Amino acid sequence: METFDDDDIQYQKAKRQVERLRGFYSHLFIYIIINLVIVYYNYTHLKPGESYFQFKNFFTATFWGIGILAHAAVVFLSKTGYLQKWEEMKIRELMEKEKKK
Repeated sequence: METFDDDDIQYQKAKRQVERLRGFYSHLFIYIIINLVIVYYNYTHLKPGESYFQFKNFFTATFWGIGILAHAAVVFLSKTGYLQKWEEMKIRELMEKEKKK
């Protein structure tokens, strides 16, 4: 089994991505559990003849869902394009500053 040096940049990038993924999946899991509880609560407290399909019953899921989508975009799209180039440029800049010290 290959061992990794903590100073290895590729290792650090992979580790950071795994931490981002873990954070996203935790966020998604909590979102699902909490919204299931809210759905159950709203369903059990309906008045006779009242429809479940009202905006108030989907308010939390809708706006928190937008947050989940933003979190997913940061986690899954950050590996491409501008953000990755910016990270690499910043890493080089910080490493050069350390060398000068």
